[in-house]
This record gives sequence, structure tokens and C-alpha cells, in this order.
Amino acid sequence: MKKIVIKKSLSLRGEVLVPGDKSISHRALIFSALSEGEAKIENFLFSQDCLSTMNCLKNLGVNIEILEKVVKVKGVGIRGLKEPEDVLDAGNSGTTIRLLTGLLSGIPNMFTVITGDSSLRRRPMRRVIDPLMNMGAMIWGRNDNNNPPLAIRGNQLKGFKHILKVASAQVKSALLIAGLLAEGETWVTEPALSRDHTERMFEYLGLPLEREGLTLKTHKIEGYKAKDFYIPGDISSAAFLIGAGLISEGSSVVIKNVGLNPTRVGMLEILKKSGAKIEILKEWEAGKEPIGDIKVEFSELEPIEVMGDIVPSLIDEVPILAIIATQAKGKSVFKDVEELKVKESDRIKAIVNGINKMGGKAEEIDGGFVVYGPSKLIGSEIDTFSDHRIAMSFAIAGLVAEGETIVESESISISFPNFVEVIFQLGGNIIELSA
Repeated sequence: MKKIVIKKSLSLRGEVLVPGDKSISHRALIFSALSEGEAKIENFLFSQDCLSTMNCLKNLGVNIEILEKVVKVKGVGIRGLKEPEDVLDAGNSGTTIRLLTGLLSGIPNMFTVITGDSSLRRRPMRRVIDPLMNMGAMIWGRNDNNNPPLAIRGNQLKGFKHILKVASAQVKSALLIAGLLAEGETWVTEPALSRDHTERMFEYLGLPLEREGLTLKTHKIEGYKAKDFYIPGDISSAAFLIGAGLISEGSSVVIKNVGLNPTRVGMLEILKKSGAKIEILKEWEAGKEPIGDIKVEFSELEPIEVMGDIVPSLIDEVPILAIIATQAKGKSVFKDVEELKVKESDRIKAIVNGINKMGGKAEEIDGGFVVYGPSKLIGSEIDTFSDHRIAMSFAIAGLVAEGETIVESESISISFPNFVEVIFQLGGNIIELSA
């Protein structure tokens, strides 16, 4: 297994780019595949997760060509997918399996089986299967329909009024996609607003969608024309560089072309309240998605508080926020983050164990955890549970820790393939070891 070694680094400086947004890359592929015509996708994220979606679509009969910096997709139409000859492999990608389950459920008489790696096969699927079955979907899974592999027999779906118990962009998106294939109207009501990339893509492509508060409505369509996409930089990847700039003394970092979708910038709001020096230098828009350059400088931070309705907008950033909290003054509280227990790993356990192993102080509480700071961290070898966000978070912790910090690096390619290169470019003392 490949590993990264990180040593204390002062004064990170420079302008960098982060890879394309993972959530938008998945969706651009899927919606381009279902369109009529050819779409070009610029700045696509060539990560393991997005390549899983690409390979699944290829096995469903979609022609996808990779050029130097562009992905070209020849759409097959809303009902033009072909039954695959083999099992579809979603790898480690929850987005792939959940969105495709929504799509494949609505293609009558098509039989598919979709699975993933050992981590994905432990992740909960009833949250998407149960509402799809309310629409008439026929899906079978392990452990009482809760875990992959999933066997799907496509059916003519019927619209349904869904009321979700958990705000989930993946579940919402799966149901909206299914709604495009279902007779009648499909309603999806969330308890809180989750990331809205799918809704923006509906608007960009001219697909039917109405919003009333936290309720979305769509209906069956016969088809739509392809459009090109430009994928903004992923703010969830930028989050690690933001963290590095805030806690590494003397640092000043500019991260260019980052997606600033309002449902994804909760981390910036929380950090600004804690005294972080974060500035948006300019903003523009592509494909209904706001984009901008983010400037970050070393900051002395007050405690961080995460809870309530803002949680869905920063759930993927909680691990790096926890690392930042080790350098803030006082007790930082993270509540209403139970969703972290069913991500690629039990992230609450991984965060608390890792911080304590590095000489910091963190403890689990009901519905989340707390971190006490500021702490003088000590380099250590961290168990990342093969979780990319845990690996990158503790790599950033290593930039302010005494001695050497070691994390596995293979999982990082799931979302940020050139992470080590970018940190090194900013002046970070980081090196990747061969297996």
C-alpha cells in the first residue's frame, strides 16, 4: 500500500487549481448520456469514483471518448440504454450506485446488477430503494434490501410524493431522475436543503422542475438536447488547501476556479464566524454554477461550531474542519453529523481516534464529537480506514505536527488524484512513498 509522509511546513504560498467537482462530474456524465446529441465536458474529474460512473455508462451502451482535457459523450436518449452483459461495478462511489439505481429502475424490462467494493457493499441503500419501490421499482439487495449488490428489474414507474427523513443529495437526485421516467408527478421534500447540483443541471438542460420551499416537483419527459459542460473546481477538495492555509503559520494561498454553489459553502460560513481570513477575489458562472477564486491566509481562530441546517452543506468537510479545530482556541462542537458514521468509513470514530493519537484532544458525543484546542500535534501513523477524506485531513494535520505523519495514499485518488503534487507546489513538506 502506498503511503504519504508529511513533515511540519511553514508559510505555504502560491496559486493553485483543484480538480473538477466530483458531484458535478458524475451528474454531467449521466445527464449527457441520457441526452440527444453530443456533449463535451471540460475539466472533468478523472478520479476513481467518476471513472466508476463512466465505466458503468459505457457498459450500458454509451459511447464516451476521452480527449486531452475533454470528455465527449454521445447521448443515447432518455430510454436508450442497453441491458449490460455483466455486473456493473460502482467501485467506492455512493453517487454512482444511488443515481444509477434511480435511473435503471425506470427502464422497463431491463435487468441489471450493480455492486461495489467492500466499503460500498456496507453502505445503506434502503434510503433510496424504499422510495423507489413506492414508485413501483423492483429492486433486490442484501440484508433486507439495505446493501449491494442490488438486482434491478426496470419497470414503468409512477409518480409519488416523497418525504425524506434525511437530507441527501444522492437520494434526491435518484428520485428526480426516476421522476423523468415516471407517469404523473414526482414530488421530493427534504428536511433541509442538500446540495442542489442536480436542480441546477435540470435548469441548465431545460428539464421540468418546480420548487416550493423544500419540495421539488418534476414529471415524465420524452427527451432533451445535449449541452456542453464546464466543471468548476471541487470545493470539497479545496477545503483541504483552505485548512492548510489557515493553520500553517505565515501562509497565503489562492485557490482558483472553485465552485461556490450556495449549498456547498457552509464550511466558508462557519470558518468566517471563527475569524478565518478568507476572501473571494472574483466570481462568475458556468452551467448555472457560481465559480470564484478563494484567498486564504493564516488565522488565529475561535472555536468552531457545526450543527443544525448548515450540516448538509458541509458534511464532506467535517473531517478537515476537525483538524482546523485542533488549532482553534477552546472547545469546538460538531453536532447533527451522524451521517458521518455511514460514509466510506465511520468518520466520527476515525476523526476522534486520529486526533487523540496525534496528541490532540477529541471525544465522541451524542450525534457528533468535540475537539479541544489549540493542541501541539505530534506526528504519527494514522489509520485512515481507506477513506480519502480522512487520509487528506490527517495529511494536513501533519503540516503543523512535530515529527513525521504517515497516511495511506491509495484512497486519495477517489477524489483528489494530484493532492500530493498540489500540497508540494505550495511548499508543503510532503512525499509519496512507493508501495
